[in-house]
Amino acid sequence: MTDRQFEIVLYGASGFTGKLVAEYLATEHTDLRWAIAGRNQQKLEQVRRELNVPDLPILIADSADDTQLAAMARQTRALISTVGPYARYGTPVLEACAAEGTHYCDLTGEAQWMAEVYERIDPLAKASGARLVHCCGFDSIPSDLSVFFLQKHFKERFGGYAGRVAGRMGRAAGGVSGGTVASLMLVAEQASKDPVIRERVMDPYALYPAGLEKGSDTPDQAGIAWDDDFESWTGPFVMAAINTKVVRRSHALAGLPYGAEFKYDESQLCSSRAKALISAAGLGTVMAGTFFSPTRALLKKVLPDPGEGPNETTRENGFFEFWAHGTDGENSLRVKVAGQRDPGYGATSRMLAQAGLTLARDELQVGGGIWTPASALGDALLARLPSVDIHFTVVEGH
Repeated sequence: MTDRQFEIVLYGASGFTGKLVAEYLATEHTDLRWAIAGRNQQKLEQVRRELNVPDLPILIADSADDTQLAAMARQTRALISTVGPYARYGTPVLEACAAEGTHYCDLTGEAQWMAEVYERIDPLAKASGARLVHCCGFDSIPSDLSVFFLQKHFKERFGGYAGRVAGRMGRAAGGVSGGTVASLMLVAEQASKDPVIRERVMDPYALYPAGLEKGSDTPDQAGIAWDDDFESWTGPFVMAAINTKVVRRSHALAGLPYGAEFKYDESQLCSSRAKALISAAGLGTVMAGTFFSPTRALLKKVLPDPGEGPNETTRENGFFEFWAHGTDGENSLRVKVAGQRDPGYGATSRMLAQAGLTLARDELQVGGGIWTPASALGDALLARLPSVDIHFTVVEGH
């Protein structure tokens, strides 16, 4: 890979999140050998003008053109893709990287797509040495790495691992982007038409490697519940549907070190029972609405379109807190993940950029294949995230 022209190619650089990743790389990594890519020359030239980097190379690649995708993948060590919905546009890009031995990361939260591509593309990636890593944004880096980080400290302190970990979304501020809405709508549309996809979305172990016996986790929390550990009411967390599956896949890919019966769940901390009820009812209504064509059309009208998202003030003033609480029955440990900037865009764009840099520049412990953030990037990514104001800490005396 040392003879490749670029360290990173950013594919989808003219999209909403793509532009944020490009801004970050252009501003903070001036030594990087990189290029922006997409299907529209004019839009990419506009991005380059806005970045004020006139010599930044542009690559043209349409997700429907296999030859262009292969040529793009061959030129770089790592490819960052922000072109979603991935179930619609992602497979040929992933396949090109797997075939060309090019490392890859993306922002998908589409479990049905990930489960569908594993079987065919994982062997290609293993053969070429390409490390392919999904879910490198707010879903699912805080969840996945918080469990990885917690278990490492748990083992150091108590000599074993936590058999149960609870992920809890705390306070946050930010906005919604049209790209996320488009992905959510596509998952709902596919699930409403196809019972196999519907089953995958509901299966806690949908992302488990084939042939591995499933554990005993149940589907994600849909109603409200009291949490003794956090002394708080909880409601359903919208990202749990993907995060919990990714955490379980990380554990499986590591060889089940926390035990075959390891349990993980995720929910949203709420300041009162009333807030938990409102949260559960609101989320339930929206999710139910996405499953039916008329209400889906209505939701599309009121929610942002692809390419739209929160403004700079909202992004910069946003923040998030995520907690992981682990126990082995006798001992317990709690971890806090604190991030500056809004979780979905300001923080996500930087997490994705750092995942790409980890793949392009760092010595990693795994070979080719389709991995998760924790299983492929682990300690190397944890070491990088403080530079983008995302901190993982053990909370003493909680």
